[in-house]
Amino acid sequence: MTHLLLNVVVILSILLLAAEAKPKHHIPYRYRPKFHRNPLLPRFPAFDLPIIDNNDETPIIKNPIPTEDVVKENVKKPDFAIASLGQWEIISQDSGVSAMHVNLLPTNKIIIYDAKVYRTSRIRLPEGEPCLAFKDFRTQENGIDCFAHSVEYDIETNQVRPLKINRGDPWCSSGGLTPDGTFISTGGFADGGKTVRHFGGGCQDCKWREYDETLVDERWYATQQILPNGEIILIGGRKSFSYEFIPLQEGQKAGKSYFFPFLYETSDIDENNLYPFVHLSTDGNLFIFSNNRSLLLNPTNHKVVRTFPVLLGGSRNYPASGQSALLPIDLNAETIKAEVIVCGGNLPEAFLLAETKKIFLPALQDCGRLTISEKFPKWDTEMMPSRRTMGDSLILPNGQLLFINGAQLGTAAWWDAEAPNYTPVLYEPEKPKGLRFKLMKATQIARMYHSTSLVLPNGKIWVGGSNTHDTYKDNIKYPTETRIEAFSPPYLDEAFARYRPQINEVASQKVLRYGDLFETEFSVEVGFGLTANDIKVTMYAPPFTTHGFSMGQRLVVLKIDELIEQEQGNFRVKTAAPPSGAIAPPGYYLLFVVHRGIPSTGIWVHIQ
Repeated sequence: MTHLLLNVVVILSILLLAAEAKPKHHIPYRYRPKFHRNPLLPRFPAFDLPIIDNNDETPIIKNPIPTEDVVKENVKKPDFAIASLGQWEIISQDSGVSAMHVNLLPTNKIIIYDAKVYRTSRIRLPEGEPCLAFKDFRTQENGIDCFAHSVEYDIETNQVRPLKINRGDPWCSSGGLTPDGTFISTGGFADGGKTVRHFGGGCQDCKWREYDETLVDERWYATQQILPNGEIILIGGRKSFSYEFIPLQEGQKAGKSYFFPFLYETSDIDENNLYPFVHLSTDGNLFIFSNNRSLLLNPTNHKVVRTFPVLLGGSRNYPASGQSALLPIDLNAETIKAEVIVCGGNLPEAFLLAETKKIFLPALQDCGRLTISEKFPKWDTEMMPSRRTMGDSLILPNGQLLFINGAQLGTAAWWDAEAPNYTPVLYEPEKPKGLRFKLMKATQIARMYHSTSLVLPNGKIWVGGSNTHDTYKDNIKYPTETRIEAFSPPYLDEAFARYRPQINEVASQKVLRYGDLFETEFSVEVGFGLTANDIKVTMYAPPFTTHGFSMGQRLVVLKIDELIEQEQGNFRVKTAAPPSGAIAPPGYYLLFVVHRGIPSTGIWVHIQ
């Protein structure tokens, strides 16, 4: 018996010693890195992960040995911590026309237009194009206008092509893309109040195609929005307390307008209800915000679905001119929600004081968030780092927001603001409250009234415009701006270039169908251990931006079905297209692959 016990003790001792000798961080074979070893280098791979020192923007590269926890597919790695505050560059010294209204087109051109009422710009009509005769609406004198009031801006070359606007004045109009990529501009000033303009749609060297007296009501400072079925609705405008639908058939007149008492009820002595904020919710209804109130409208049966609480603090729409965006729609969430953010603006009386007495009240500094897909939501408020009126809210490809342009005192309109807000602010909506804002590097150019911005396919922010006064003027405090800048957000820091995905456009599907799976091929220079949890695939609808509001802007985070590594650093991701037009109306989108907060250059896709 003793002999038997001795044998058992010996065997147990051997087993314990073997267990102690086993590596604690064993990596299963399927997770081991694939690499081609250079015979001149030591026999170990470099698992480079960036670690950022808060006092230095340069990444410190270390080589930790990966453990099973790093490479498990169910572990989501955080976004890269990038200390950069962004970079500015001037990409064009003269756009010819001040960028009051802009929209990125699927041709990688930007349509830019201003107002005809000035009868001047910094670029002439193309050679051979006859000048326009006009009658000055103030003096009633006859004149000749030989200037272009619109240009087509090439984002690859930063060159412009002057365009002629023959008919109604597009000053303070609205716009957006149709499902086939044609740009439609609606309304404007005086003789342009009922005009519909078309541009693009497959033509070469396109020209404006204009149709006066097409709309039912005059639409000056109205808002345009595409609907789930591809139709376009036009809401509001000065003294137009109604909405109507724009015929997609070119040249066809609108049928009727629908009286909308909400716009009348939210108008005050200074209006403050123009360019209402309109966002398409995930249920196909329209969120409409005017002055300080909002509701959800069913555009099919014309009934108000629900009203929302008042957003306290002041007025948010033109001329108080706050900013608003629909936060990214995440299709990976258990419950898909629609949430809006409204920031800045000014007090209801701010415009009258600025216009008549040149007293510039401080702009509002607060933001309100509201989940409009809930039945009884409440506004959740937080404070921006600085005050802002006339600023833009742009959704970035990675789901962050950028607040940019505008002023800290006063309101919209000529000579009615002071203290330019030079400093963009990065907003991360998924972070805890109190940690969402980050100040970026400031520009040197004041972007006040009539300034604009938009997201480019390469992830940079195109910034133009600023015309704080009547006509084009140079030698004054805030001159008319035709310089174009590009702001590079932190995710474009060159130190992180090797973590940036590169989409293989040729090998990727670009025609999508609702609810169907589609494939996108991409590569990442440093892609070891990359899993589906490390990437997002996003679709961005490029908006029409004017007067501090980006109409039709939305970002959808798609649901990933499968990620396959084809070879070292090269991947194919299978993704589900949005399920319906309520999530993503038909048309052209920029598709991005985002690796831990760093987006690829976008490619154009079309969904229908």
